[in-house]
Amino acid sequence: MNRDGGGDVGPERIAKVMAQRGWCSRREADTWITQGWVMLDGKVVTELGTRMLPQQVLTVRQEARKNQQRQGTVLLHKPVGIVSGQAEKGYRAAWQLIVPEQRWQEDRHAQVWHAGLLRGLAPAGRLDIDSTGLLVLTQDGRIARQLIGEDSTMEKEYLVRVKGSLDARGLGLLNHGLSLDGKALRPAQVTWQNEDQLRFILTEGKKRQIRRMCEQVGLAVVGLKRVRIGRVRLGKLPLGQWRLLGPDEQF
Repeated sequence: MNRDGGGDVGPERIAKVMAQRGWCSRREADTWITQGWVMLDGKVVTELGTRMLPQQVLTVRQEARKNQQRQGTVLLHKPVGIVSGQAEKGYRAAWQLIVPEQRWQEDRHAQVWHAGLLRGLAPAGRLDIDSTGLLVLTQDGRIARQLIGEDSTMEKEYLVRVKGSLDARGLGLLNHGLSLDGKALRPAQVTWQNEDQLRFILTEGKKRQIRRMCEQVGLAVVGLKRVRIGRVRLGKLPLGQWRLLGPDEQF
């Protein structure tokens, strides 16, 4: 996990550099520093906020990698009526479904459920309360950055049941040409799945993006299900159940 320095001319925070290199999140970097696992030019970094120059050499002890390997990533088939983040207005939060009795019996991951699996577990992206499908919750800052970082272009695939009529121009606009909140949307891949269902593939995730896109072309969304994030598919995971991301799986 050793890498030479490189990048901008001026000094940058070590935590930022570690995140940019894909080692971990900035928060996780701070934890590693407080644990004494980060070294700059062979010396242990002792202060949060320490900066480094491009020519300096940043290294991380093996304890950091071992700690990272113990972090869990959960795949949940979120039902309608469950919120992705913190519980609100009487609705349950997704993490409250991560209990032994809700684990998919076909989960082949060797790790047994333990209370530590919930420690620091956070959703890597949202799924609206009235939507269903694949939701990722992780303790691993690298995965969170990969899925929802500012520069993420991770594909997310949805099946969307709609009401209303859509002509060729409207379909073209769904693919490219719409804006939300005064900012142009990235190109999407939108095709008909059947007579009342569209398939959306997006590389961004603005709040209620698909529903708002559909409104702009005269469609009403009556059902929305996320079926894929990157290379990981919802598959046969039953509604309301969860499994762990396998060691051979990558987004």
